[in-house]
Amino acid sequence: MNTTERSSKLVATWLLIGVGMTVIQIALGGITRLTGSGLSITQWDVITGSLPPLNKEQWLAEFEKYRQTPQYHLLNFDFTVSDFKFIFFWEWFHRLWARSIGLVFAIGFVWLFIKKHFKKEMINPLLILFLLGALQGAIGWIMVASGLTGDAVYVKPTRLALHFIFALGLLCYTFWFALQLLIKKEQIIQNTSLRKWNGYILFLVIIQLLYGALMAGHKAATVAPTWPTINGDWLPGNLMIDEPRLLNFIDNKILIHFIHRGLAYILVVLILIWSLKMKTIKGSALFEKTKWMPLIIVISQIILGIASVLTSTGIIPGHWGAFEWMAQLHQLTGMLLLLSLVWMLYLTRRNELS
Repeated sequence: MNTTERSSKLVATWLLIGVGMTVIQIALGGITRLTGSGLSITQWDVITGSLPPLNKEQWLAEFEKYRQTPQYHLLNFDFTVSDFKFIFFWEWFHRLWARSIGLVFAIGFVWLFIKKHFKKEMINPLLILFLLGALQGAIGWIMVASGLTGDAVYVKPTRLALHFIFALGLLCYTFWFALQLLIKKEQIIQNTSLRKWNGYILFLVIIQLLYGALMAGHKAATVAPTWPTINGDWLPGNLMIDEPRLLNFIDNKILIHFIHRGLAYILVVLILIWSLKMKTIKGSALFEKTKWMPLIIVISQIILGIASVLTSTGIIPGHWGAFEWMAQLHQLTGMLLLLSLVWMLYLTRRNELS
């Protein structure tokens, strides 16, 4: 292995550590949402907020801040300090992990820079990477702030979706950057048709994940805890009851639920057809080993989605049960599906004559 290859591998390893930590961070965000913990910390202290309260007086002070929020007055008015400590932990740990990602990236960057492993062509992608990370942190606070005023009991679903989508964007960008440093040219295949299918499916998956976040923000699983029909109907009523009508696509729970289910079925069919097309194509060893990955993941994803809907009737506030497990695994496989599509997109190029 020559010096350039060794440098690329080291930088890619650093980036993939970031990918893994970001996946965990998004999963922690899901736990924070499912436990109703997202509004427990009412301030954004980047440095001093790294430590949790360390004594009774500090806990009481933090609890008093929480007692000024709409969520406490309208939903958790019977909370004790012990209840507050539980939700505080998950939000604090979510923020601590985000700080840890920043620290790992900073330390890795300094070490790789000193050892001169960064090449000139890596500079611009690295700058974009750090800007995306900072932007994601700012969007996270904007999301939390949306639940601290007025009569808000939770963060606004649209801001939750924005936070989630930007996190996925950061995840995919970091993963793509790492692939550029790891994957050799001979491992890439040329097929314009497959790449087009991949691009269309990837676009639909992004829309689907956006609606998954809206489902979570609106807690829309419970509006139709049945399958295969939606409360006994294939095409439910009240899909366009809000005015103006476009608001239905982000605020109408039953329409959001209907779209999320419908996109899931469409994606399964499209990924199945795409996978059968890939079956007929002989590519690199890496392509052959991984071409069935998206299909396996999407089937798992839809099974977990159905399980999440059916177990949503058993939700008990403050209790982690079957629904919470299914919903968390459903989100995790959604991320893996996205990464598998980015992986296949990187392995496939347009025909040179196209």
